[in-house]
Amino acid sequence: MAEPIREALGDPFTVLFTLLRVAVVYLVVLVYLRLSGKRILGQMTPLDLLTLLLLSNAVQNAMIGPDNSLVGGLLGAGLLLVLDRLLSQSTLRRSFLGHPTLLLHDGKPLPENLVREGVDLQELMAALREHGVGRLEDVLSAVLEVDGTISVVPKDHVLPKRLRKIRSSRNR
Repeated sequence: MAEPIREALGDPFTVLFTLLRVAVVYLVVLVYLRLSGKRILGQMTPLDLLTLLLLSNAVQNAMIGPDNSLVGGLLGAGLLLVLDRLLSQSTLRRSFLGHPTLLLHDGKPLPENLVREGVDLQELMAALREHGVGRLEDVLSAVLEVDGTISVVPKDHVLPKRLRKIRSSRNR
């Protein structure tokens, strides 16, 4: 009776090796995504989505290896969810999320920050227009937030009665 259960669950060494491979691939891909910048982690263009989908397919064999069993796939998926939960609640979360980046200050773009974050002037202008601002000179500051959105503070800034989140065109 124990033999059919062992066959269904697989070899314990293979199960542990699968869990180890999934954890290593998860952490390495997380570092890759962090190094790629805030944009790919926040609002996605079709190219960003395609990259993430292909990335998931590319690392699938590295995680599960030769174990194509149902148990191997479920173990991998379960461990990914556990790792995601643990990291989202850990102190490491801040290092993976990064910090907001000032893109525009007192009507002047900050070219080094724009280049580092991969935001071009056209994208910045689109975000300004979405916030009801048509010219760079009318902006006190524009910040690329850690979620990939661009926050804009116009020079004639008056706090609205009710704040709402405005997303960039990258969310569409």
